[in-house]
Amino acid sequence: MAEFDIGREADRLAQEMDRAGERARAQFERSGPITGRAQTSDGAIGVEVLPGGKLKSVKLTPYALRSAPEVIARQIVELSNQATRRAGDRMYQTLAPALGDGQLRSMGYEPLPDDEDGYGR
Repeated sequence: MAEFDIGREADRLAQEMDRAGERARAQFERSGPITGRAQTSDGAIGVEVLPGGKLKSVKLTPYALRSAPEVIARQIVELSNQATRRAGDRMYQTLAPALGDGQLRSMGYEPLPDDEDGYGR
């Protein structure tokens, strides 16, 4: 039975993590900023989020402001959720070659199903 050297295994894992980090950095440099976008079908309300769902921008046209505040708020929340899924998909697509499926899914980044609208990816 072969002897297990924990120090050597730790060094190997550290080197593997360093290589994965370098591959991820290179992927980010190629992709540019990663965000997700969504808008209403009429374009009256639009949002842009960062991965994880932090709002980057909200756009409201004068037409959107004709709606009741609770309607506008509900649409912003729905659009933010949709944009967050798109940002997660974009993060997944960018980092999958460097980190692999399992690692990304464990961090909450998943590809969008084929039937989901890909606007703003």
